[in-house]
Amino acid sequence: MNLDDETKRQVEKSTGSASLQIPRPEHPRPQFVRDTWMNLNGQWDFLFDFGNSGLDRELWDEAKLSDAMSQSPMPTTITVPFCPESRLSGIGYTDWIAAVWYRRRFTLNEAQSAGRVLLHFGAVDYHAIIWLNGEKAGEHTGGYASFTLDITALAHTGENTVIVYAEDNNRSGKQPCGKQARKYYSNGCDYTRTTGIWQTVWLEFTPKQALTSIRITPDVATCAALIDVETVGGHSVEAVASYCGRAVARAQVALTGSRAHLELKLSELHLWDVGQPELYDLRVTLDTGDAVQSYFGMRSVALSDKALLLNGRPVFMRMVLDQGFNPEGIYTAPSDAFLRRDIELSMALGMNGARLHQRVFEERSLYWADQLGYLVWGEYANTCSLSDGRGIGYFLPEWMETVKRDYSHPSIIGWTPQNESYWTGAVEPICQKVFYQVTREMDKTRPVIDASGGIHFETDMYDIHDYEQDPAVLKARFDKMLEDPMYVPNPIHQEQLKKNVYAGQPVWVSEYGGTFWNPSEPGGWGYGSTPKTEAAFLERYTGLTNVLMQNERVCGFCYTQLTDVEQEQNGLYRYDRSRKFSDEIYEGIRKVNEQTAAIEKE
Repeated sequence: MNLDDETKRQVEKSTGSASLQIPRPEHPRPQFVRDTWMNLNGQWDFLFDFGNSGLDRELWDEAKLSDAMSQSPMPTTITVPFCPESRLSGIGYTDWIAAVWYRRRFTLNEAQSAGRVLLHFGAVDYHAIIWLNGEKAGEHTGGYASFTLDITALAHTGENTVIVYAEDNNRSGKQPCGKQARKYYSNGCDYTRTTGIWQTVWLEFTPKQALTSIRITPDVATCAALIDVETVGGHSVEAVASYCGRAVARAQVALTGSRAHLELKLSELHLWDVGQPELYDLRVTLDTGDAVQSYFGMRSVALSDKALLLNGRPVFMRMVLDQGFNPEGIYTAPSDAFLRRDIELSMALGMNGARLHQRVFEERSLYWADQLGYLVWGEYANTCSLSDGRGIGYFLPEWMETVKRDYSHPSIIGWTPQNESYWTGAVEPICQKVFYQVTREMDKTRPVIDASGGIHFETDMYDIHDYEQDPAVLKARFDKMLEDPMYVPNPIHQEQLKKNVYAGQPVWVSEYGGTFWNPSEPGGWGYGSTPKTEAAFLERYTGLTNVLMQNERVCGFCYTQLTDVEQEQNGLYRYDRSRKFSDEIYEGIRKVNEQTAAIEKE
């Protein structure tokens, strides 16, 4: 493992040693950073629970768990944060897994246990129960959202033991699971499953009275950053913003209960923009002495009748579908550098953003999007049943956790709770409207699309999925928009389309292309027939993309997709991120993507 100096410094800070064996050592929450934290990634004891009988067997009891592990014919250690289906976990078991158990010991010194001790999980798929030193510490339902347990009352100086149980059932219809396969094999648009812990586990040590969250809203019109703070205890809070090392704003207010609102009037305005990631550093301090480091970007997002406006000007969304899978870690990136490189691979092709598709990405992905000036749409995972309305309970709580967690990232320019709704019943449209309305209520600063593609019931933008492979046919379809301002093409069944409502919103094609290309690999699939040559591929890509970029009523595209994912082989790069095409083809893709779009000429 090659680690740069900054990563080494983070490892030493989080582990208290110079050991470089810990995987994914970087701070997992870069907009809320304290120096006092401990990374728990690495080797954990592990047990498969195929019968999901561990709760009946009381495996939260250490002695019983040890006995079960001693009798197990399967691996009994795992490398966290990688799921047992992945090779990086050291296991690579891809059959159905009903439940799993983890155990990890850690040691606290007196200073660490003197205040509050928080146990953080980046994500555990799907329902997790956690015990500390034999006592139940808490539980969480949802395979994508981050969660935190206050274990102060259970932790002590010296050795502590944490035990984690996670159950997962993609076939239940009662949990959002995105693109995880619901058959034994990966098939179609579904890929290798993820079970249990799949993001960083870490401890944080705070004073008894401490900051618990901050929310940052840029207000470009007034040249101010609005900071909402939540705490446990304290009387007042101070926030200081700086740019390139010099202070540009300071504010201090008294708490109202456990909350405070600060308005940071900036003496210098530097706009965060595409490829120009101007960022401010932020330090928030509670009067009790607790402090966190953060950052923010100043940018505005709005809509005209035809386009998305970034900082007041129309920006054509040149996006790529990013599913975030990889062959070694499945859902989990092998390294922080891997996350950054995925964005750089996209930007090298003239893309300015991505749909983070059918899952919640880890915060480090958003951190790199913020740092590189890369636009993203935040999404959630589909596939829980909504037919009787109970799906709201399966879906909404975790989605709300996600919006709250990721609200302050400037790279996020919109939210899409769902993907491709084709509802024909009476209940599902109500659920879809609820998801839209709740999201809008939580975040009034960004557009919300009720469900990407398919049928729209209540939405700020109207997006379409169209995998037509003939540019001439696609052009004829979209040219009709120029004749009728209330017409939008949508290649779904006409009976379903009757339920659809178009009210003049900006239109973008949020999935297109997906052209099948795998000349050196047998099997797999993509959209349309495989072009006979690389030149023919570029000709098709150019034709399809030109149709969208040159139509003055289309405000963006999203090409399917950045990389191949297992059997779906329509990526612009291979699954391992190696190049599929010659330099000449990549240069041609970049040139067509970087041309001025029709909406940008106004």
